[in-house]
Amino acid sequence: MALSEMNGDGSEQEEGGCQEPDVIARGNILESFAESQEIRGLINSLKGVYGDLGTREVTIEKFIVIMDKYQEQPHLLDSHLEWMMHLLLDIVRDKRSPSPLVHLAFKFLYIITKVRGYKIFLRLFPHEVADLQPVLDMFADQNPKDYETWETRYMLLLWLSMTCLIPFDLARLDGNILSEEGCTRMPIMDRILNVAKSYLVVSDKARDAAAVLVSRFIIRPDVKQKRMADFLDWALSTLSKSSFQTMEGTIVMDGMLQALAQLFKHGKRDDCLPYAATVLECLDNCKLSESNQTLLRKLGVKLVQRLGLTFLKPKVAKWRYQRGCRSLAANLQFSAQVPVAQNLVIAADDEEEYDIPGEVENVIEQLLIGLKDNDTIVRWSAAKGIGRITGRLPKELADDVVGSLLDCFSFQESDNSWHGGCLALAELGRRGLLLPSRITDVVPVILKALTYDEKRGACSVGSNVRDAACYVCWAFARAYDPLELKPFVNQISSALVIAAVFDRDINCRRAASAAFQENVGRQGTFPYGIDIVTAADYFAVGNRVNCFLNISVIRELSTKALHNLTPQVPEYMTNVVLPRLLPLAVGTDLHTRHGAILACAEITHALYKLAAENNRSVTSYFNEKSLEGLKQIHLELCSRQLYRGLGGELMRPAVCTLIEKLSLSKMPFREDPIIDGWQWLINDSLRSLPLVSSTARQQIKEAAVSALAALCNEYYINEQREANPALQDELLQQYISELQNTEEMIRCGFSLALGALPRFLLKGKLQQVLEGLKKVICISRKDVSFAESRRDGLKATAKVCQTVGVKRNGPQDEFVCKDNVVQIYTMLLNGMSDYTTDSRGDVGAWVREAAMTSLMEVTVLLVQNEPELLDANICKQIMCCVAQQSAEKIDRFRAHAGFVFLTLLNFDNPPIPHIPHREELERIFPRSEAVTLNWNAPSQAFPRITQLLGLPTYQYYVLLGLTVSVGGLTETTVRYSAQSLFDYMKKIQNDLGAMNNFCETLLQVFEDNLLNDRVSVPLLKMLDQMLANGCFDIFTAEENHPFSLKLLTLCKEEIKKSKDIQKLRSSIAVFCGMIQFQGDMRKQVLFQLLLLLCHPFPVIRKTTASQAYEMLITYSDIVDPDILDEVMTVLSDTNWDAELPLVREKRNYLCDLMKVPKPQLVSKSAA
Repeated sequence: MALSEMNGDGSEQEEGGCQEPDVIARGNILESFAESQEIRGLINSLKGVYGDLGTREVTIEKFIVIMDKYQEQPHLLDSHLEWMMHLLLDIVRDKRSPSPLVHLAFKFLYIITKVRGYKIFLRLFPHEVADLQPVLDMFADQNPKDYETWETRYMLLLWLSMTCLIPFDLARLDGNILSEEGCTRMPIMDRILNVAKSYLVVSDKARDAAAVLVSRFIIRPDVKQKRMADFLDWALSTLSKSSFQTMEGTIVMDGMLQALAQLFKHGKRDDCLPYAATVLECLDNCKLSESNQTLLRKLGVKLVQRLGLTFLKPKVAKWRYQRGCRSLAANLQFSAQVPVAQNLVIAADDEEEYDIPGEVENVIEQLLIGLKDNDTIVRWSAAKGIGRITGRLPKELADDVVGSLLDCFSFQESDNSWHGGCLALAELGRRGLLLPSRITDVVPVILKALTYDEKRGACSVGSNVRDAACYVCWAFARAYDPLELKPFVNQISSALVIAAVFDRDINCRRAASAAFQENVGRQGTFPYGIDIVTAADYFAVGNRVNCFLNISVIRELSTKALHNLTPQVPEYMTNVVLPRLLPLAVGTDLHTRHGAILACAEITHALYKLAAENNRSVTSYFNEKSLEGLKQIHLELCSRQLYRGLGGELMRPAVCTLIEKLSLSKMPFREDPIIDGWQWLINDSLRSLPLVSSTARQQIKEAAVSALAALCNEYYINEQREANPALQDELLQQYISELQNTEEMIRCGFSLALGALPRFLLKGKLQQVLEGLKKVICISRKDVSFAESRRDGLKATAKVCQTVGVKRNGPQDEFVCKDNVVQIYTMLLNGMSDYTTDSRGDVGAWVREAAMTSLMEVTVLLVQNEPELLDANICKQIMCCVAQQSAEKIDRFRAHAGFVFLTLLNFDNPPIPHIPHREELERIFPRSEAVTLNWNAPSQAFPRITQLLGLPTYQYYVLLGLTVSVGGLTETTVRYSAQSLFDYMKKIQNDLGAMNNFCETLLQVFEDNLLNDRVSVPLLKMLDQMLANGCFDIFTAEENHPFSLKLLTLCKEEIKKSKDIQKLRSSIAVFCGMIQFQGDMRKQVLFQLLLLLCHPFPVIRKTTASQAYEMLITYSDIVDPDILDEVMTVLSDTNWDAELPLVREKRNYLCDLMKVPKPQLVSKSAA
C-alpha cells in the first residue's frame, strides 16, 4: 500500500460502464498450466517457422500471449520449466541449427524467464564441466550492437553465471594453453571476466545479466584471490571516469553500480571488507544524489546500504523488541479479558562490545538523505537500508538513528521527506527495532502524517504520505503487543476511521481501511472494531460517493457529509462550525472559499429540516450575526469581482447552491435587497455560459436553474399565491427575448430557466412561453448547429407542461388544453427528425433523446389527467417515431428509445389509448421481460424489433431505422441487425403478399431519402447484403419485375453525378447483385457496370472490374459461354488505372463482345 503512486487529482472510477448481460467477467485464477501441449507444439515447430517472417511472428505472439496469462501465478509453470528449457537448449546445442533459429530459441527462453523470474530459472540451466566451453564459444558469434538479438546475449550470460560455479579450479580446465600455432591461448578465467566486463557497458538488458555473472564469478575462491582486486580497480576507475550528464556515461555507471551492489550482496564479508572503504569513497566522489537519473540514485543507495552491512558484523541485535502471543483468536478476545502482562521484556544488553567503523555514520547519513529523494523507489530502497543496518547496531546508536529519522517529520521538510520517514519507521517497527519507549514520540508524528496535505499551485500533494502513514499503522499492528499500543488506541483508531471514510484518494481510503482491519485483528483493542470494519471495509471505501455520504452518518461531497452530521450535533454546528465557516466563505483562498460556501449552504438546509421536524422556526438556530454573514457572502464576492475569471467558475455554482439552499430553508429575507442581488447573479451566470470552460458550463447551468426555481417559489409569491404582475412581465419578457440570442449556450440556459419557473409565474403567459420555445426548437439555416439549445428547449417544453398542468377546456394561456395540445406535440415530434451532424458527430441524437423523453413525460401527464386529448394520429406518430429510434445504430440512444417504447406500451395508470397493434406488441415484448431485455445489446434488441416489420403501421419506420443499422460500420450492430432482418425475410419468403408489401415499403424508403446520404448509403449496403442472401429470389424468375426496374431507376438516380467513393462502391455491389433478375434488366445493369468501367476515378474503375469478374463467376449464364473466357480475361488483365482513352477502348471492346450499347460521350456544352 505504501508504494502506490497516486493520481494528483485523486480521480477514480465510481461505476463500470454498461455491458451486455451475457458477458461474464472471468477471474484471473488458474489451476494449472493448461496450455503445456500447445507450448510443446510451438517449441517443436520452431525449426519449421524460423525462416518465414510472418509465421515466425505469429508463433512468437502466440507464445507470449499464453505465457503472459501466468504473470500473476508463475509458480504454475515450475513443473514444466525443465522440459521447456531442454527442448529449447537442444535446438541451441545442435550444430546444424542456423543462427536465426538459435536466436529464436533464446528469445523463447527469455519470454519464460520474464514470466517466472531469472532467479528460479537460473537453477535449471545445465552446469556440467562440459557446458562451460560451448557457452563461452557462443559469445564469439555474438554482436553486442545487434539490438534484435539481445535476448540471446542475456540468456547466455545467465547460463554462464551458472556454469561458472563448477567446483573445480578453472586453471585445471585450461590444459595446454599453447594453441597449435604456438600462440598462448587466453585462460578461461580471463575469458569469462572479459565477457562480463564487455557486457557491463552495453545499453540493453544484457547489462543486468552481466552484473549477475560478476556477483557469482568473482566470489569463487580461485577467482577472488587472483582477480577480485583487479576487477574492483577496473570498476571504480570506470565509474570515476564516467559522467551521468551523458547517456553513454549513465549506461556505464548503471552497469558498474549493479555489479558492485550484487558483488557486495553475495560476497563474504571478510572478502569484501578490505575494499569497502575505497568503494564508499569513490561513490561519494560520484555525487549520484545530484543526478537526474532515478535508477542511478537507486543503485547508489542500494550499494551504500550493502557497504554499510559489510562494515558491520552480521548479527541479530539482542536488544530488539520481541512480540509474544500472535494468536488471532486471543487478540480478538483481549478486550473481554483482564489484561495480563506477557513476557515481552527486552533482552538484557549483554551484547559483545566492538568498535563501529566511522564509515557507518557516512552510510547512515546517505541513507537518510535517500529518504528525501524525489522518487519513491529510491526512498523505499533507503528505508530498507535503514532497517537492515539498524538491526546490526548497538542499542544506543540505533536509538540515535530513530532520533535522526524523526527529524524528517518537520514541517520545513517536503512531502518526500515525510513519505520516506514513514517508510523507514514502518521498516523499523516491522523488524522490532523501534522500541516501545519510542512509541510516545512516533505516534504523534504518524497522526500528523495521516492528515498530511500540502498545497502546491493549483493542486495539493501528500496522498503518498498519508498512504505510507497507513502502512506504518499496519506494520505496528503486527509488531507490538496490545498492551504497548493501548494508550494510543483511541488516537490511532479515530485517525484511521477518518482517513478511511473522508480521504479524497481511493488508495488512501483503502490503505486506512486495511490498516484498521489489521489492528482489529492483531490488537483486538480498537473500540467497535468489527462493526466499523463491516461498514467500512476495503471495497466499501473504494466508492467515493458511498464513502462520503453513506458510511459517514473533495469539497462538494464533504459538505453533504456535514449535512448528514448536522442533526447529530445541531448546537455545535450553529455555535462553532458556522461562525468559523462564514469568514472562510469570503476569504482569500479560492478553494477554501468554495468549500466554505457549500458547507454553509448544506448546514443551513440541514438545520431547517431539523427545525421543521421539531415544529420550530429555522431562525431559532441563527443569531443576527449569522444571518447577516450569510447575506454578506454574495455582496462581498460581487464587490471584490470574484465572479470573474477562472475563479468565477467555482464561485458561481457555489453561490447558486447557497441561494437554492437558503431559499429552500425559508430564510427571512423577503423584500430584502439581497433577493435582487441573487436574481442578478442567476441571470448573469446564464448569460456568462459562453465565456466559461466547457467542463464548468453544465455545473453552472444546473446550479443557476435550481437556484432560480427555489428563489421564485419562496420569495416571488404573495399571500394570494400569485406573482407580482410587473415582476412577472419583466422576468418572462427578459427570458423569452434571450431565447433568440446568437450564443447557443445562452439559449440553453434561459430555455432551462423557463422550464424551472413555478406555475404562478407562468399563469397567463403559457402561449407566449411556448412560442418562444418553439423558435428555439425549430431548425433554421442560421442556427442549424445549435443542437444543444434545441435539446434544452425540448426539455423545457416538457417541464413547462408538467408545471402548468392539463385542463381540457381551460384557457390556452394557463393550461395544456385542446387548443394547444397539437402545437405542443408538433414541437416535440419535430425533434425526432433532427439528424444534425458536426465535428462532434451525430449531435442531433441529443435532440432526439430529449424529444423521446419529453414525449413520454407529456403523454403520461395527459393520460393521467385528460386522456381524451390524445387522439389516434398523435399516438401513432409517437409510437412509430420511437420504434424507428429503437432500430437505429447508436446503442445508447437505441436503449433509451426502447425504454420509452416499453414505458408507453406498459403504462397502466390508466393505459395509453390508441396504441397501434397493442396486442401484437405485448406478445413481442412480454411484460415479464421488460426489465431483463437489454436494448444496449444488439444481440437482444434486433431480433425483437425486426418483428415489428410484420405490423403495417410500423413497417416503414422500423425499416428506415434498420437501414442505418444494417448498412452501418459497427461490426456487432451490423451483424445482429442484418441477421435479424434476414431471419424475418426467410419467414415471409413464400408469402407473395407480404413480400410485395415489404418491397413497396423498401422502395418508398429509398425514394423518400434519395440523395440523403445518411440513409441512402447504408441503404445501398443493405441492398447488397439482401441481394447476396437471396432475399428477393421470389422475384428473380419473373422477367422485368416492377420491383427490380424501380430499384434500378432509384440506384441510377442516387449515383448520378456523385463523387462519393463510398456510395459509388456500394452501388457497384448492388448492380452486380441485381444481375440475378431476368429480362431486359440484365442489359440495363450491364450497361451501368460498363459505364462505371470508364468512371473518372481509377478506384471506381478497378472496383467495377473486380466485382464484375466475381459476378461472371457466380452467374456464368449472363454472357455467351463462347465469349466468357475472353470477357473475364479483359476484365482481369486490363490495367484499369491507365489513361481514360486506353481504358475506354477496352470497355468498348467488352460492349461489342457482350452486345451491350456503347455509352456515348456527352459534350459539356450539350450537358
